Amino acid sequence: MDLSGIISIAGMSGLYKVVAQTKNGLIVESLSDKKRVPVYATHKVSTLEDVRIYSTGDDVPLKEVLQKIYDKEKGAPSIDHKLPDAELKKHFKAAFAEYDEDRVYVSDIKKVFNWYNTLQKEGLLEKKEVKAEEEKPSEEKPKLKKAADAKAGSKTKLKDTSAKPVKTASSKVKAQGVRKTGVA
Repeated sequence: MDLSGIISIAGMSGLYKVVAQTKNGLIVESLSDKKRVPVYATHKVSTLEDVRIYSTGDDVPLKEVLQKIYDKEKGAPSIDHKLPDAELKKHFKAAFAEYDEDRVYVSDIKKVFNWYNTLQKEGLLEKKEVKAEEEKPSEEKPKLKKAADAKAGSKTKLKDTSAKPVKTASSKVKAQGVRKTGVA
């Protein structure tokens, strides 16, 4: 389960995937309707990786709570987040028994179920396994590169670039935080 790049934006419903970064914000894509919108620094943005749920012990990352719901539902969609409060609490308690009932509100439980169903619909909750076969070629590539470098090194002489950097007047000016413009 990879929640990196998935965010929630205060005041905007749904979950968003970060597509690009601009100089003053982000470009995000809605997971539900695939529309792209800009998000500026004035918006309150929460990454799902950083969200934690209060429990009777230490706070639990949202990723673990979603995994518990996923295991309970066996990968199927969960209940609708619009059901009555008592039923939502009961279902949440069955999946995540150690949550703190005093600090986790029904609105939080509704968000978790809504987020779970959105992520499950998009297929982002499935575990991605790395095959051992895929790792072997990546280990062999550096060996091939070293052999190619050895061949190239025997044919051409390389210049030693490990010399100390030369200090100039302009580097001294930048280090002090003063900028010379050349205007008197």
